Amino acid sequence: MDKQKLLSIISVIVVLIAFAIPLAYTGAATIPDEDSGFISWYENHPAATLGEDSTGVYAEDVVNDPGKVDKMRLAYALGFVTLLAPLLALLLAFLTKNVLLSLFLGVLNGAWTLCLVTGTIFGAASGAFLNSTDYFVATMADRWDAGILMQVLVIGALIALITRMGGMRGLATLITKIAKGPRSAQVAIWLSGWIIFFDDYANALIIGPIMRTVCDKFRISREKLAFLVDSTAAPVAGIVLVSTWIGTEIVNINTGLSIAGITDMSAFEIFIETIPYRFYNILALFFVLATGLLLREYGPMAKAELRARTTGQTIKPGSEVATEDDYDKDPEKAELKDDHGILKTSRKVHPPNIWNAIIPIAVMIISALVLFYTNGVSYIMAGEGIGILPDGQTITAELFMQMNFFEGLTYAYSSADASIVLFQAGLLACIVAIILGFAQRIFTVKEGIETWAHGMKSMVFVCIVLILAWSIGSVISDLGTSYFISGIFSDNIPLWIVPALIFIIAAVISFATGTAYGTMAILLPLCIPLAAVIGGGVINGEAVDPLFIVLCSSAVLTGAIFGDHCSPISDTTILSSMGSGCGLMDHVQTQIGYALTVAVISIAAYLLIGIGLPIWIVLPIGAVLCVAALLILGKKMPTWDPKTEKLLE
Repeated sequence: MDKQKLLSIISVIVVLIAFAIPLAYTGAATIPDEDSGFISWYENHPAATLGEDSTGVYAEDVVNDPGKVDKMRLAYALGFVTLLAPLLALLLAFLTKNVLLSLFLGVLNGAWTLCLVTGTIFGAASGAFLNSTDYFVATMADRWDAGILMQVLVIGALIALITRMGGMRGLATLITKIAKGPRSAQVAIWLSGWIIFFDDYANALIIGPIMRTVCDKFRISREKLAFLVDSTAAPVAGIVLVSTWIGTEIVNINTGLSIAGITDMSAFEIFIETIPYRFYNILALFFVLATGLLLREYGPMAKAELRARTTGQTIKPGSEVATEDDYDKDPEKAELKDDHGILKTSRKVHPPNIWNAIIPIAVMIISALVLFYTNGVSYIMAGEGIGILPDGQTITAELFMQMNFFEGLTYAYSSADASIVLFQAGLLACIVAIILGFAQRIFTVKEGIETWAHGMKSMVFVCIVLILAWSIGSVISDLGTSYFISGIFSDNIPLWIVPALIFIIAAVISFATGTAYGTMAILLPLCIPLAAVIGGGVINGEAVDPLFIVLCSSAVLTGAIFGDHCSPISDTTILSSMGSGCGLMDHVQTQIGYALTVAVISIAAYLLIGIGLPIWIVLPIGAVLCVAALLILGKKMPTWDPKTEKLLE
């Protein structure tokens, strides 16, 4: 029996088991409010915030989040079964390499479980399918999700226009002149990740396509390119002061402070203080740079790099990503050939014009920075801003008007709707690109619009994957999965191990759900009060040990990014692989070993901090461990010389 047939049989068995297990829990969610077992579990759960009403149960949670109790009831009733949907999707993705099928069956399994625990087997048979479609529709109807989908489509269109005008080739030509080999090429990609610092989605969709040609020239695998892109997306956006992440991070920190009753610390202050302790972000960025400088690889990444160096196959054979050729025999067909979303350069462009890339991309970046401010200001003026003042109050239009520009910049960025802003900036850049192409007679307006539409069409696959990934996230939320996982918290564990444990829990939730934002929203309101209690408590609104609160907050923020970084159902993982022209599971399988290495070192760093070592000692130790891992586990990669077309050891 061949390997593929065996994997198919195993996949069928896994699916049957995953859909059979929930049958044992039919009607399990019908727990009465007065059930003593659930009440006891609920009252001891770190997510519970009980108030007083006529029954003395659930009052505050029902008022603040009516669905919370129902989700916690499911977590109590189902236990590990709440993990079935994400585990099924993850396992099938690895077994079948078919991401669409895996995610769809994950959504269907979650919907099947929800129908069973609240109904009957017969009703669940049809309800699972119908509810799954409801999740898909609800995802597309969500304003944020719709904005992200439009952003993805329009950036795909922009890249197609830039490529058709020779801009991508011009950029690649410039970078290859600067990059003399795989070492300097990888460093250039790493530096590029810092240029588009304000958003991880934009980073993944822009840097990947630009650097494909550079990597192909020096025989750097697409798997390594996707790793470089992914590792400089969320890890950068999550720690810079001006990004699409900061608003979500600050709001959730402020929620935790409010629950803990802490008034002497601001959410922004804690955010700043967590940056040196974001061990995964910092060490992941260092690890990426170290792999490029040392040219050492291990695990699946080493196999991918050796394949690319020795055979020239930068794309894994059999991957869903089509092999690229510069031109077909027919020039007209060549210009319209779909290179996994990117049109070929028009033969009317000679030599390649770098300004055809720089101008549209600069328009996008500059307009995004401006629109972030204006969009945020409009929300603040409408009373919908989410900026948090040092005293914990939500910013108002009156208070904002009293600030100078630089003081209000962060608050405006915190309040901006990133999905809409980046869509607007990308659309404006597309308009500029079409004007440039028409002015240079590269294409007519009609041809420019056709190129624009072709670029959008090429991103449909990415959009479908995102819709499925978001849908399974919604299913997981309704199942109460996060409440089941976070229920392992205990106030009896040793103080020094708490930050490391929080990092692990955040990583597990983020990996299983595929969302760093969702993980932060769940855990920060739990962990900050927990840290305040076990770290010394709060007296008159002042935290006794503010450093412990900072450590626990940083563990949530950076642990969420680790899980999001290597999860195959994460949107940034999906976009990084697609932007780099790499198969999604090829990217996940080669990246996860490196991500786990940095995660283990990050856990060690939190343990060292927990026992009292200062940060200026812990960070260098973490960096040394990253280098040691590469030197001990890694193998030196040969260098491909494109001039002599020979491998140099």
